Amino acid sequence: MEFDDKVPIYYQIEQYIDRQIIVGDLAPGDQIPAVRQLALTLTVNVNTIQRALAELIRQGILVSQRGKGNFVTTDTAVLAAMKKRVINAELAETYEHLMGLGMTPAEMLAALEAYIQERKDRDAHD
Repeated sequence: MEFDDKVPIYYQIEQYIDRQIIVGDLAPGDQIPAVRQLALTLTVNVNTIQRALAELIRQGILVSQRGKGNFVTTDTAVLAAMKKRVINAELAETYEHLMGLGMTPAEMLAALEAYIQERKDRDAHD
């Protein structure tokens, strides 16, 4: 994983785990790798991993079971809220970029619809 120097590493690790859950690499109830294993895999300090996991536990996305490890919550409402938060953050960033280009919301919608159609057409031919 490559890290962005402008964003705290622990936060990027939180986002990485959020995305793994959203795409199904980590399912509800799955145990996540141990702290030391994550630190080795992501080549970061153990304390950084612990900080990211502590935040995910605080948010209810992960559940800690003493002596067993950390698990993805099975609470579908928590996972749905997390997914919505991640999607909204992506949309907010795109919106700000497009506003910076001087686009109106109507132009953004038209451009997005055209882009989606082009992608569907291209993907159908691949």
